[in-house]
Amino acid sequence: MHVQEWLDSVPAAAVYALVGLVIGLESLGIPLPGEIILISAALMSSQHSGVNPVVLGVCATAGAVIGDSIGYAIGRKGGRPLLAWLGRKFPRHFGEGHVATAERSFEKWGMWAVFFGRFVALLRIFAGPLAGVLHMPYWKFLTANVLGGICWAGGTTAVIYYVGIVAEDWLKRFSYLGLAVALLIGLASMLVIRRKAKKAQPRTEREAEPVGAGE
Repeated sequence: MHVQEWLDSVPAAAVYALVGLVIGLESLGIPLPGEIILISAALMSSQHSGVNPVVLGVCATAGAVIGDSIGYAIGRKGGRPLLAWLGRKFPRHFGEGHVATAERSFEKWGMWAVFFGRFVALLRIFAGPLAGVLHMPYWKFLTANVLGGICWAGGTTAVIYYVGIVAEDWLKRFSYLGLAVALLIGLASMLVIRRKAKKAQPRTEREAEPVGAGE
């Protein structure tokens, strides 16, 4: 899917809403390409399309925090039967191996698994529901959730935005440089051809002289 082209065709307000919604649903536990949508929107904002990167980062952060909190509430209420049901419905994302890996991360790192899980695709889907299932104290979860959401969503938006600007400037310079090089090559080629033509001209005249004498 050409996400960038599709985002270019919708208003800025719709981009903000879409980014917040997709990231929120992904954080809630639904496997969606939240990171791809965020990167595409941040890159688009760097290309002067009317999308404000600050507003985009705020919407992405809000979607991440709210989605994770809803996922926490669902996981706390549904418990392990919920994980088993999700494993049957989405075996590629909620299989026993994935759940076991996420649980080990939570047991080892606690609230830091929520924070750093924001930067890992698998844990980003699991963090909210699994924290609820494991009955992590909500204040710990909320602290890690907010900090992780700000660092991931805000940080990703800022990095991609500035990378896009630098890349655009570099490409502009490269295009100007390429044009200058092309002109120089063309000029040099023309001079070389003219020089060779001048050298060849006397030789041609010398070869033509005997013919004129015979006539």
